[in-house]
Amino acid sequence: MEQLTNVFIEINSFLWGPVMLVFLLGTGVWLTFQLRFVQVRYLGQGFKQTFAPLFKKEKTEGIHSFKALATSISAQVGTGNLAGVATAIAAGGPGAIFWMWVSSFFGMATIFAEAVLAQLYKVKKGDQVHGGPAYYIRDGLGSKWLAGFFAVAIILALGFVGNMVQSNAITTAMNETVGSSSIGMNFGLGVAIAFFIGLILFGGIQRISTFAGNVVPIMALLYIIGSLAIMVNYWDQLVPTVQLIVKAAISPEAAGGGVLGATIKEAIRYGIARGLFSNEAGMGSTPHAHAVADVKRPSHQGLVAMVGVFIDTVIICTLTAMVILITDSHQTGLKGSAITQEGFARGLGEFGTPFIAICLLFFAFTTILGWAYFGEVNVRFLFGQQGVPIYRGMVLLFIVAGSLVQVDFVWEMADTFNALMVLPNLIALLALTKIIKSTWKQDKLY
Repeated sequence: MEQLTNVFIEINSFLWGPVMLVFLLGTGVWLTFQLRFVQVRYLGQGFKQTFAPLFKKEKTEGIHSFKALATSISAQVGTGNLAGVATAIAAGGPGAIFWMWVSSFFGMATIFAEAVLAQLYKVKKGDQVHGGPAYYIRDGLGSKWLAGFFAVAIILALGFVGNMVQSNAITTAMNETVGSSSIGMNFGLGVAIAFFIGLILFGGIQRISTFAGNVVPIMALLYIIGSLAIMVNYWDQLVPTVQLIVKAAISPEAAGGGVLGATIKEAIRYGIARGLFSNEAGMGSTPHAHAVADVKRPSHQGLVAMVGVFIDTVIICTLTAMVILITDSHQTGLKGSAITQEGFARGLGEFGTPFIAICLLFFAFTTILGWAYFGEVNVRFLFGQQGVPIYRGMVLLFIVAGSLVQVDFVWEMADTFNALMVLPNLIALLALTKIIKSTWKQDKLY
């Protein structure tokens, strides 16, 4: 397994090298200027657009903007916010968090564009609405083969490999909580996760969005409260920690030795890669949720999509990073979610370990639902409805498999398939920029 992990590490050093990082950030920068800093000027409007449907009882063809965002956030807020942030700090140093912030700022413009295109090119079949990058690559860009490549990549990246990451994180957290681990125990956890996922997944987008709309706000609020409680206890470390993050991003050598001595290249690579894995801007995943939203204008859902990145990275990922750094849990030699779990254990005492285990359980569980649905849309795109039952069964098998493999291997494999999703999606965003801008002008937001 270690040799296979090293193979994926080598692949990722190429896929997530300078070219990919420039391509990913460059697309966000390009769209930011083309859309006149939409993430600065209209983020407040995005919050208004998100929560306004909660006070209306209108009948919709799809789902409300809030439920679409909740489904999107259910996918965005997962192990990337806990294990992913910890992995970024462990591999790239504290400076990785700065680059995670940078990627999220420009990522808000990217995800705005994704949601607009998802709305423009969504299709309706009977009472069902579907959309996403495969649809706007095929119908907007006019490339069937690239659309097919993306569809295959997202099925592998999120539906299968990505959900292995989520179940692996749940298993790791539970092992840490009870203080023991065995193949039998992990297998049992994997089967239990798969069983409960199946109950909701087979109910389709309506059941998934309803579950997400009820659970996501509660789990996010609890996590925020727990994180803030630790930060209050360590209030004297807050300013020095922020200074450390910025200093390590610009001059890692000046920040100290050990894990703090990571190079700028590592900080940028892991910051952007883990940032993408967390907020998914540019990955092409969340447009599947935003396509289903019933809105009057495509740009309105674009504004809602930006809120998801803000909540995911600017709020939740930052809180995770602060807890890890102020408690020095990243210096313990632990891996993945265990680093975050140790930070909460130090900050909240005996209550910390079960608290973060419960949070991670719900975060990862809802992410599995979101990612499974995103993959399902692409199975329909490629094979029609007849391929869906087989796909759902395979998702459940990969969930069980994820509970049994090593954490490093799963994360590296996820990075590889994430890159294969990103490339065709970014090509489409750049090629369809004029359509995005013209839609924005028609919606009177330009």
